[in-house]
Formats: sequence, C-alpha cells, structure tokens
Amino acid sequence: MNRDWLTRIGYVGLLGFVAALQFSIAAANVFLGLALLMWLIWVISLRRMDVPGFFYPLAAYAIATLASAAFSDDPNASFVDSKQLVLFLIVPMVYEFARGSKAPFVVQVIITVGALSALFGIVQFGVLQYDNLGRRPQGALGHYMTYSGIVMLVTCAAAARILFTRDRIWPSLMMPALLVVLGLTFTRSALIGACAGIAFLLLLKDLRLMAVMPVLAALFFVLAPPQVTDRFMSMFDARDPTRIDRVTMLKVGARMVAAHPLTGVGPTRVGPQYRKFLEPGEADHSNPHLHNVPMQIAAERGLPALAAWIWMVVVLVIDLIRRLKFPESRFLAAAALGCIVAMFAAGMAEYNFGDSEFLMLFLVLMTLPYAAKPATDEKGTGIFFEA
Repeated sequence: MNRDWLTRIGYVGLLGFVAALQFSIAAANVFLGLALLMWLIWVISLRRMDVPGFFYPLAAYAIATLASAAFSDDPNASFVDSKQLVLFLIVPMVYEFARGSKAPFVVQVIITVGALSALFGIVQFGVLQYDNLGRRPQGALGHYMTYSGIVMLVTCAAAARILFTRDRIWPSLMMPALLVVLGLTFTRSALIGACAGIAFLLLLKDLRLMAVMPVLAALFFVLAPPQVTDRFMSMFDARDPTRIDRVTMLKVGARMVAAHPLTGVGPTRVGPQYRKFLEPGEADHSNPHLHNVPMQIAAERGLPALAAWIWMVVVLVIDLIRRLKFPESRFLAAAALGCIVAMFAAGMAEYNFGDSEFLMLFLVLMTLPYAAKPATDEKGTGIFFEA
C-alpha cells in the first residue's frame, strides 16, 4: 500500500479514535485497531519505528510490569491484566500520524467532542436525575470516575488552547460546559486535578492571571447545587468515611511495598491480597486498588516500576518545557504539562493511570507536542529492525 495512503488512513483512524473514546470504548477500539494496523504496516515497510523520548521509560515500566506478573501469586490473572500495556503503542502511532499541523487539529477534535460529552452529562444531572452519589453523571461511558477523569484532561487542553493560541473563541464556548459537569460528577479528585492544571496554566502564562482562581472558586460556591458543594467540602471532614478509607489504603499499600519491594503483589492482585495486609481495628473490606497512583504502582508492580513511571514523568516535563519555546508546539506542550499536573493532583486520591480510557487520552495528549515538532536531531528517536 502507498505510504501516503497509510498515513491518511492512519490519521483518519486516529481522529475517529479520539472522538469515539469519549462516547463508546467499543467504537474507539475499532478506530484504534485501524490506526495501529496502518502504523504496523508503516513500521514493517520502513523497518524503523520512530518514538518520542518518553517512550523508553514506558517500555521500562512495561518490562517491570511483566516481571511483577511473573512473580505474582496468580501469574495467569496478572498477565491477562497486563494486556493494557499494548496501549503504549498509541505513543509511536500518534507520533507518526499526527505530524506537524495535524497535531493541533487532533486536540480541536478532543475539545469539541469533550464539550458534547459534557452537555450530555449536564442533561443527565438536570433531566435524568443523575444527581446524587448513588447515581452520578457518567456521559456515555461506563463509570463516573472514567468520565470525570477524561473531562478533566479535556478541560486542561481547552484552557491551554485559550491561553496559548489566538483561536480562543471556540474553546471559550466549550469551557463552561466542561467546568460545570466536572462539579456535577461529585468527583472531588477530578475537580481538584482540573483546578491544579488550570492554575498551573495560568501561572505559566502570566502570574497575574492567578487572580482568576478566587473568582472561579467564588462562582463555584455561589452557583453550584448544595449537594455538589457539600460533596466538595466533605474532603475537609476528618470523619468522612471515604477519607478514612483512603488513609487505610495508603497504610495497606506501604505494607505491601515493604513485603514485596521489587515486584509488588502483582498486576490486579491488590484487591485479592488487600485483607491480608489489614491490621486489627482497620475496616475489614477489600479494595480493588489503592486510590493513589504512586502507591498503587509500587504496591502492585514494585519499586522499579514506580521508578520507571517517575522517570517517564521527569522526561515528559523536561521535554515539554523545551517545546514551549517553539510556536508550533507551544500550546500543545502547555496542554500536556497542564494534564500532567492534573493527573498528578487527581492521582493522589484516584488510580487514574490504571483506567484504560483515561490512559489512552493521556498518552495521545502527551505525544502530540512531540508530533507537532519531531526532534529529529535528538539521539535515540528511532528503533531500527534488520532486514
């Protein structure tokens, strides 16, 4: 197949993937499969795979994960769960098919579809009575945590588009729906993450813009429904059951790390192993994960995996700061940095990095600044294959 056609079909598959991701994971997987197939044919034809710098820490993380699965008490379950590592191929695929001016358009699609998804969530809250902790807005996705996490990333991307480009009108029209639905999901971690990401972007643009944050906070408390503000304030209540449970999770995670520092308890084994690490007086129930990204990675996959994950974040931050200097990648780099801050802030109370839909969108947004300005002069950006 002609290489031009490969890139065109791959790019269409990528656009379909990022659009469908916010409404149907099944449809998103179909488009992702198409894009990855075109990318695989491209790699085979060139005998070369181009990757951005942060892909190498991701590969190290994958190796540490597989090692953890091998030493798990249930290797079969752990290896099956490790299939999520295939999603890391999104990085070289996006890097290849979203080159140059295509990269900003991918974000435009993400923001537009995100706003439509936000409107759907608002309708769920206001009309369909998804207005309590037992029934929260979740858009067209399967879970409110996934929904709120994706909206958080889209909100940071829209904020970066407003602050770092001249094309502000369209994302400015999208932003109100995104901000409103974040509160309506009752998901405190995503709301905090979005606030942290937006505050960082305001600071990055101009320190004086930080004056906007108190105004936004005041509007939130004045305009938000009582059940939303009550949910937000509950995070400061030392007696809140979810807060107490999260403290217990951190203690359990620390015990898991102490017992299995190199390989952890194994992918998907935190839940089954949870009760074994409880101490007398702690709530006797199981949790599927620890609601904290660094602790979950260390407890589940071991300290080497956590080191690889931190390495990835450090490489991303350094590279993205460099790309702020270039007009073609500045807005995309700012958006990615804002999403990293949001992911990190929200990830202190939620294992968002382990959510497949969240991870997919996160990897796309991290790769686009590299695709907009490929660093062809950097060492180690290509992996060659022998004929």
